[in-house]
Amino acid sequence: MTEQRARVVITGLGAITPLGNTVEEFWSNLLAGRSGVAPITLFDASKLKTRIAAEVKNFDATKYVDAKDARRMGRATLFALAAAKDAIRDAGFGEHFNDSPRVGVVLGTGIGGFPEAIKEHAEYERQGTGRVSPFLAALILPNMPAFFVAHHYRAHGFNSTMVTTCAAGTDAIGLATQVLRRGEADVMLAGGTEALISDIIFVAFGAMRALSTRNDEPARASRPFDKDRDGVVIGEGAAVLVLERLDHALARGAKIYAEVLGYASNSDGYHFVAPEPQGSGAIRAMRDTLANAGITPEQVDYINAHATATILNDPVETSAIKQVFGARAYQIPISATKSMIGHSMGAAGAFEAMVCALTIRDQKIHPTVNLDHPDPACDLDYVPHVARAATVNIVLSNSFGFGGQNACLVLGKYVP
Repeated sequence: MTEQRARVVITGLGAITPLGNTVEEFWSNLLAGRSGVAPITLFDASKLKTRIAAEVKNFDATKYVDAKDARRMGRATLFALAAAKDAIRDAGFGEHFNDSPRVGVVLGTGIGGFPEAIKEHAEYERQGTGRVSPFLAALILPNMPAFFVAHHYRAHGFNSTMVTTCAAGTDAIGLATQVLRRGEADVMLAGGTEALISDIIFVAFGAMRALSTRNDEPARASRPFDKDRDGVVIGEGAAVLVLERLDHALARGAKIYAEVLGYASNSDGYHFVAPEPQGSGAIRAMRDTLANAGITPEQVDYINAHATATILNDPVETSAIKQVFGARAYQIPISATKSMIGHSMGAAGAFEAMVCALTIRDQKIHPTVNLDHPDPACDLDYVPHVARAATVNIVLSNSFGFGGQNACLVLGKYVP
């Protein structure tokens, strides 16, 4: 490291995903190259050009909260509560934190409860104010997942919500790390949650021609770095990580998945959707994160790419990686988690940070599926089709969001 500072480690993981509602099921399916993309069931998509998504399946909110409370919460909040509960248990804590001011929460989301807002507005249009839920505000505000996690698990310390679209989950982990390093907390619950599979979202992104329309073969629709890619597949879910100051984790004998070594964020300031064509923001974000971690490009063993499968993003990210890593870019394995779980916006970076921690734990890299015909402009090692055993001590995770909001994390194998 470049400076004396508190070390921060990951001690717990929890996830609700399109590939399973436990971390180990999710990870096993990723390693096997299975896709979570299928025809939409959450609404009638028959009139839309895009009728596929990576939905969370078989989710029972009452496993985590009682049925009465569940009706007062949005889907994104319920995902976050479930993922947080499993992460807390995985980290070896009890059911809650006893109102501790030394335990905080930072979650990322892109739209919070916006789908619930649209649904309730339609109810108002049909039947007037009498049929609108009295819990509407709690359903739709973006900070409600972080509030309910703090409330439910009695974590009364630092609390915030990152709303930086596709970078939000990464930003949440980065901010939580900074809070711990400043000594403002001993434990932080950090990650992202999103539940955006609704008709208005698909209409909005469809109008931009940002979505894949490969409806006849859903599992093959998300195709990062492939020349036949035709856009994003929308996903949903939540991932929550327990972060701790190292001294706190060691004092209680916690298991450690990985160490958070570095984080940085910035803005392209270029366009509300398109990446800056030369990848300048992505380049700076990667370089600043490596510098924050106190490591060189030669030390990075694996990159989890942002890799949205859009025409513009994939070659720009590829070029940016080359600018940062030079000739060594061709030697670093890279994979695209979104090829199997789609793009869950505010949860995406949290999923991918979790993947990086599991990659370090198991020394296995999950594949990029559907990479049948690589784009000539995307010519790096994307670990196509089949998982790979590898020596992985340091990883870089990229999140490059709408509005040019970029964030990266560096995780490393914990070394006493």
